[in-house]
Amino acid sequence: MTVRHMQIFLTVCECGNNITKAAEKLFITQPSVTLAIKEIEKHYGILLFDRISRRLYLTEAGNQLREYALRITSLFDDMEKSLRNWNLSGTIRVGASITIGSQFMPYYVQEFSKTHNSADIRVIIGPSYQIEKKLLKNELDIALVETPTHEDNLIAQPYMEDSLAVIAPAKSPFYSGQVLSKNEFIKQHFLLREPESGVREVFDRVMRKEDINITPIWEGMSTMALVNAVINGIGISVVPKRMIYGPLKRGLIHVISVENIDFNRYFYIVHHKDKLLTAMLKDFVNLCKTYQMPSQIHDNADLLCHE
Repeated sequence: MTVRHMQIFLTVCECGNNITKAAEKLFITQPSVTLAIKEIEKHYGILLFDRISRRLYLTEAGNQLREYALRITSLFDDMEKSLRNWNLSGTIRVGASITIGSQFMPYYVQEFSKTHNSADIRVIIGPSYQIEKKLLKNELDIALVETPTHEDNLIAQPYMEDSLAVIAPAKSPFYSGQVLSKNEFIKQHFLLREPESGVREVFDRVMRKEDINITPIWEGMSTMALVNAVINGIGISVVPKRMIYGPLKRGLIHVISVENIDFNRYFYIVHHKDKLLTAMLKDFVNLCKTYQMPSQIHDNADLLCHE
């Protein structure tokens, strides 16, 4: 049994259990893919796929092998990249959820480059669930996200406390410091981040705890689009406090609260449990844990509301 067998098997899984598509993706013949699958099945004495109506369906044994194969190929790929680039400048691949990526990552990279000027830092910013998938596929070394991990193969450690703010238009009937009752709160028009985003997960978790059901009238991936919608009186929203200093300073919105409800959370540093953290990666993680954001970030938020 070889790593190549596992790579072929995983490609079949990624292609919807389709032998033909897997062969095309791997640039090999269909019989070669079929042979690799049969050799695995013969080696372990198991059936990887049920063949029903000319379609393949992953068996329970096949699903377990897939979990092992993902970990093994990820480690192998990591070893290849590390050793082949041993004498070159180090490369670290960092993922970040949208809020962290837009508000913190530029400062982290800038500061890290001062002490590691030969480091090649590659950053991908996207929704937390997409970042997790890239970690599982070893397309990223570490990630900074807004929610605990949803995957057993990933390890998440909190590194920064954060909180969300309920914001409302700076016009009647709202005023700064206003406290809504729960009944008043649920009657509002809600503008929220998309499902599976870090901010939305925090909001939904708090709502479930309070046994409150909210159906938003607006959903989107851009926090600042939500803020601008609130400014224009379309409804209220729950967004990261760090993203609203500009419009709040200019009196465009009010921060309000809800009786006995807090939207607090942590940011997390996440990596695969089988990932070997190099000295450079450990340095980057330590920087994120200890870095103090400059005060001008609050003023920069004033510009973000126009994006």
